Amino acid sequence: MAKALLGHLNSDARTTTALAVENRRLRRRVVDLEALVLRLQADNDRLATAAREAELLVEDLQPV
Repeated sequence: MAKALLGHLNSDARTTTALAVENRRLRRRVVDLEALVLRLQADNDRLATAAREAELLVEDLQPV
């Protein structure tokens, strides 16, 4: 039974190498996406602040 289980496992070095390469690529993509999220959050915060400031300026111009 143990021999059958061991024979079932794939121990091809090419598959292991391909998986390692794919794993590195995916990890690099995750890092890139995390950086993009941080940049977009900063842009969103900056735009929200600018919108609030513009809204305050418009309110100051409104007649009472």
